[in-house]
Order: sequence, then C-alpha cells, then structure tokens
Amino acid sequence: MSTSNTKLTLHEDWAVVILGSLVILLAIAGLLIPVPTFGWANAAELGSKVFGAENLAKIAAQFVFVFIIGTVGALITGKSVKNYALGFPLVYIITIAALILAGSKQAKALNLEAVIFSLVLGLAISNFIKLPEWLKSSLSTELFVKVGLVLLGTSVIFSDILKAGSLGLIQALLVVTSVWYFAFWVCRKLKVDDEMAMMISSAVSICGVSAAIATSGAIKGDSKKLSYVISMVLITAIPMMIFMPIIANYFHFSQEVTGAWLGGSIDTTGAVVASGSLVGEAALKISTIVKFSQNVLLGLAAFAISIYWTYTKHPSANDKETKPTLKVIWERFPKFVLGFVGASLLFSFVVSPEKIGFVKDSLKSLQGLWFALAFTSIGLETNFADLFNKNSKKPLYAFLIAQTFNIFVTLGIAWVLF
Repeated sequence: MSTSNTKLTLHEDWAVVILGSLVILLAIAGLLIPVPTFGWANAAELGSKVFGAENLAKIAAQFVFVFIIGTVGALITGKSVKNYALGFPLVYIITIAALILAGSKQAKALNLEAVIFSLVLGLAISNFIKLPEWLKSSLSTELFVKVGLVLLGTSVIFSDILKAGSLGLIQALLVVTSVWYFAFWVCRKLKVDDEMAMMISSAVSICGVSAAIATSGAIKGDSKKLSYVISMVLITAIPMMIFMPIIANYFHFSQEVTGAWLGGSIDTTGAVVASGSLVGEAALKISTIVKFSQNVLLGLAAFAISIYWTYTKHPSANDKETKPTLKVIWERFPKFVLGFVGASLLFSFVVSPEKIGFVKDSLKSLQGLWFALAFTSIGLETNFADLFNKNSKKPLYAFLIAQTFNIFVTLGIAWVLF
C-alpha cells in the first residue's frame, strides 16, 4: 500500500470516530433528530402513518442531518463533495424505500431487517441499470458502516451484564469462545478464505449482523463477502426463530433454559425477541439478557480480531517476512473500534440513565439508517455474480455446520447453567 493510500485510510478511520462522536455529543447536548415511523400493516396505514406530512418531515430532517454529516466526511477524507451531494439523495431515497418495505407487517413477521432490503434494492438497480462512474465514486460505504458502528456502541451498556448475573455472563463467554473457534476451524477445514472465515465465526458466535459488520470493519474486509455472510445470517434466523420454540415446547424445556438457548444461538436480536415472546415472559427476559451479554462482548472481540489480523496478515511490501512493529499495528488498527468502545464506556458509566432514555431512540434510529445506507451502497456497487458465485458454496456449508454446532453446544450450556 502506498504512503498516500495509507494516509487516506487513516484519515477515513479517524473521520468516522470524529463524525460518530459528533453525532453522539450533539444528541447529548439536546439536538435530537426525530424518529420517523416505517411500520405499517395495510395501505391505509402506509398512507396515513408513513406518508403523512408529519412523518415525511421527520424523514426530511434525518436526510438533512445525515447529508451534512456525510458532507463533512467527504471533505475530510478528500472525496468529491460535488459527487457526494449529487449521489447521496438517490442512495437515501432507495434506503427509505427499503425501510418502508422492512416496516411492513409481513416483513416484521418474518423478521426481515432493513439491511437485506437495502442490499436487494441496490443489487436490482445496479444489475439492470448501468450506473455512471461519478455515482459509483460518490458511494461512501465504509464511512456509513463505521459511523453506524460507533453509534452502535451507545446501545452496548455494561450494566446489562450485571442484570444477566453470573450465569448469563458465563454462558455468553462460553458460547462466544467455543462457537467462534469451532466455526473458524470448520472454515479452515473447508478452505474458506480467512476474511470470510473471520466474518462467519463472529456472526455465528456473537450477534449476527452487527458482529459481521464490526469484524469486516476490523479487518478491512471485502464488502461483497460481508453481504453474503449477512444474507446467510438473516435467512437462517427465520427457521430458527420459528422452530426452536416448537422444539423446546415438545421436549418440555423450562422457560429459563429455553430463553438462554434462544438468546445464545439465534444470531439477530430481533429474532431472539420474537422467538422468546412465543415461549413466554420468563423466556423473553432471559433470552434478551443473554443476547445483550453477547452483544457487550462485541467491542472486545473486534479489538482482539483487529490486533490478530494486523499482526498476522498482509505484511507490507517491503517487509513480507517479519512481523509488523507496534507502530505499524497502530497505523493499521481500525480506529472505529476506539469510537465504539468509547461510546459504550460513555453511555455505561458517564451519561445518566435519564439522559440515555432521552437520546437512545434517536441514536438507535440513526444507527439503523447508517447501516441501511451502507448496504444500499454495497448493492449499488456489486454484481449478482460477485455475491453468489461458484465459490460461495463452501462458506455456506461452513456457516450451516457452525450454526448447527452453535445450537447444540448452547443448549448444553443453557441446560447445565439454568
């Protein structure tokens, strides 16, 4: 990597920390961006709730805010502000369409998240319409993803571990470590490349979509591989969400064991909540707390993965045999991890619970929007052939084997602890 590219990469990494921190500090200071409504059950609700004047004003307010933050990002990363200003409105409109589709009653019943609709819409457009180069160059996938990750830190509250008690924390640690190493071993055996193996292992063992995105950011992974991993996570979460409560009921598992099983093995928080609700109040509570405990480990995992990856992979052209120095490790270290951990510590130990309650909905909405914008961008710069090619079978097999192991080992741990 050339010196100029290295500087640009570092510049981008610090840019997302600055921008994410700016969004958080503005919210704490009282600048709350209104949260639009995207949920609807029928055409009448779609017209009155989603396309009502008040809700459209909220969508416009989010557009202005994110547009300004993104423009600052383009300025400090050396991108064309003109191209960004022209391209961002199109990306935003497609993303809003994805959020509206994800807000339908049918999509919510299947627990289909907005990122999958963003990706599909982006892919559909890019594969049937030839996009101009200026539009492709205006896409800020990395910036969108990593600002979203910094904001994600505000929802990872360390007190959630205390709520789970020692049993929840022990389960989270045992599941994450055992499943991660097993998944990585399976990927190695099936000769899945290390980038994909890292993303699969984190997605299966920690918290699905967020873990895959964080891992991709930590290793500067290929966005096409990330899209494929997330597609697998979201698709497999649906049958797990439906059938695991049925299996638990058939074998007469207690609600505590069932909740711990669901929380430790289903990869998306939304699916955990949905499946826990099917079982009962106690199962919902335990499953949510166990999932929160695993989510808290995300920052530590991203930190460890980034150190490991920097130290063992991609030595510089001038130094192919020796390990990188501490200086090189720091230069390659993904700075968004610092933003994520800093936001988590700030909201865990500094910001009052009252203030957190006041700002959390606005920040959660913006975090989801940044992720959805990122996957719209990924879709717009990807061909179907790149996403689902002949090399995608082995990662799928590895993912399914690891997920099956996850289901059984988590059940065993939940049975012993709860």
